[in-house]
Amino acid sequence: MVNPNLRILIVDDEKPNLMVLSDLLQNEAQITLANNGKRAIEKAQELQPDIILLDVVMPEVSGFDVIKALKANKLTRSIPVIFITGLGDVKSEEKGFELGACDYIQKPFHLGIVKARVKLHLTIARQCIMLEKLANIDPLTAIPNRRKFSERVENEWAGAKRNRNPIVLAMVDVDKFKQYNDQYGHAAGDNVLTQVAKTLQTQLKRPRDFIARYGGEEFVIIINETDQISANAILEKCRSAVQNLNIKNEASPHACITVSIGAAICTPSSNISANALLEQADHTLYQAKETGRNKLAWSA
Repeated sequence: MVNPNLRILIVDDEKPNLMVLSDLLQNEAQITLANNGKRAIEKAQELQPDIILLDVVMPEVSGFDVIKALKANKLTRSIPVIFITGLGDVKSEEKGFELGACDYIQKPFHLGIVKARVKLHLTIARQCIMLEKLANIDPLTAIPNRRKFSERVENEWAGAKRNRNPIVLAMVDVDKFKQYNDQYGHAAGDNVLTQVAKTLQTQLKRPRDFIARYGGEEFVIIINETDQISANAILEKCRSAVQNLNIKNEASPHACITVSIGAAICTPSSNISANALLEQADHTLYQAKETGRNKLAWSA
């Protein structure tokens, strides 16, 4: 049975080779075919397959040129590439590996060996993806971590700058959390962070809204393509939703777990960086905490 979550891109300018490899691997994954290098690059960017089987000798754009283009593109650089080629000399094989191929199979190829190697590299690719996901997730709250935030804010910032759209960064801090830990214990504190993270994430209903655990009891939110009024409404929902959890906290002036939020908005340009905007949000957060907590404040 075909795994719908896996895709293999097979690239060869000879139709018989495409058909043989497609028939061989059709039960392993969804198969996409390309009969030239230019088409291969386009399909790789569009579909981001789990693995690419690539011929070297093709007219106009060779397999070596294709892998160079793939490795130069952030979207495709991590896709495993297996060369399947008639070039059997050592120098060509060495060049293939130097350019970033994960395997090199010479024609005429043995079907069983091709299938076994493809399955092996698909397994390795899945394991790498799983490890990458784990590296980007906070183990306590199960939301993205600071590492993932750094990657995401860079991408969102570049997009907002390119399209001249405003972007909002908001720092969220659980009020009187140290005192809560001291009184109720760290296990209870961990439970609070988990509930707060889930509650904040639930309020971010637009597909590109993003939240991550920044560290300790701090969270960071990215809201893109919106004005301050709309972003304010979203963040106020976040604040009130946490308060409505009604988690008892005797150390708080509000008698329950609450959050303070500092937010900043700008349209990215060469005059300001994402780090500078985040610093504005962080500074505003402490203003919110110093003036009573359980409130949302905006950078002037």
